[in-house]
Amino acid sequence: MNRLLELLSENAEFTPSELAAMVGESEEEVVRKIDELKASGIIKGTKTIIDWEKVPDSGVRAIIELKVTPKPETGFDDIAKIVMSYENVENVYLAASSRYDLIAMVKGSTIQEIAEFVSKRLSTLDAVIGTATNFVLTTYKQGGAVFYDDSEEEEQRSLIL
Repeated sequence: MNRLLELLSENAEFTPSELAAMVGESEEEVVRKIDELKASGIIKGTKTIIDWEKVPDSGVRAIIELKVTPKPETGFDDIAKIVMSYENVENVYLAASSRYDLIAMVKGSTIQEIAEFVSKRLSTLDAVIGTATNFVLTTYKQGGAVFYDDSEEEEQRSLIL
């Protein structure tokens, strides 16, 4: 089962027949397992990985760290639900850090838009006692896909030599 999940996480476009050949099972069995994984909530969906740096006017992304006060009954869950409800929040994680508790991946049109989101939305939440904003400058690898290609850089260096 884990091999099937690994293959799907690497490439969601594998066909059932390709997956069956790679895991050594019948196509019908693979389809049945995928249906079970979806029904049980293990497979949450499929997504295309996009190199947004190559898309004109695609905006900016930031990693927002939040120091929060957990609630006695629900811990971090309530504040995480609020944070993830914002449309421009792409991911939310509970972190094992001594400085911050939650990490949110946020997208925006401009740096100013993200700064305004942090100052007017996130930092004003009762449970939030501190934030740190880190703007993403370059993506080297995401979702298992390598984005950094230094072949162009090497070609330019060789032209100079």
